[in-house]
Amino acid sequence: MDSSTLLFQQLKGAEPFFLLAGPNVIESEEHILRMAKHIKHVAAKVGLPLVFKSRFDKANRTSSKSFRGLGMAEGLKCEAVGQVADIIQIPAFLCLQTDLLVAAAKTGKIINIKKGQFCAPSVMENSAEKVRLAGNPNVMVCERGTMFGYNDLIVDPRNLEWMREANCPVVADITHSLQQPAGKKLDGGGVASGGLRELIPCIARTAVAVGVDGIFMEVHDDPLNAPVDGPTQWPLRNLEELLQELVAIARVSKGKKRMSIDLTPFHD
Repeated sequence: MDSSTLLFQQLKGAEPFFLLAGPNVIESEEHILRMAKHIKHVAAKVGLPLVFKSRFDKANRTSSKSFRGLGMAEGLKCEAVGQVADIIQIPAFLCLQTDLLVAAAKTGKIINIKKGQFCAPSVMENSAEKVRLAGNPNVMVCERGTMFGYNDLIVDPRNLEWMREANCPVVADITHSLQQPAGKKLDGGGVASGGLRELIPCIARTAVAVGVDGIFMEVHDDPLNAPVDGPTQWPLRNLEELLQELVAIARVSKGKKRMSIDLTPFHD
């Protein structure tokens, strides 16, 4: 069994769930290594399998003035993503892009497809199937909210159930789901994403109670000064407290098992 398949099986069987966490973008080598060390320590303490995440280049920015990260050359030392990453994430805006899905699949790595804010949950079954048809069975789908008018997203817990039809692990992004796209004006002109950080615990509690396989969250040691998506990054100092509660909820929930509904007439 190759390393990607082995990791995929470990994540798929994780109890009560696995964790994908890290800062939004790579800000510096010192910062990313320090964050990885702290998050790894917390995850191990609460007993959760961890995949550390960050971005080398965040290109889908609302404003051209927004920070994108250090870029591929600095962030990955010029190596291709498939050679250094355990999981390749398909951005929500590109979840239907067949060529991208096939190219990612052919790396052999685990593919995490974020559901587009404009998509019905049923669409993810087709996106996952594109990866599998390209010869890669190691695919996951991720809920990150649905557009609700202008400058707002809404998290529909039903999606977490419906996305199981994709026949693969379901991940809940509990931080991007609370973005307010283009909801914050910049001092120098233009706009950036705002967000509702205070509701991250609410969405997280709901997701683990429903029975998701994984939690995706962005974590930062100084959210108020984070160069990207500060309003929806969870404070590092509060990470252990939140995860301890989520583990407790997940362990008493039967959300991963579909309840059998008996519609025969009831008689005393």
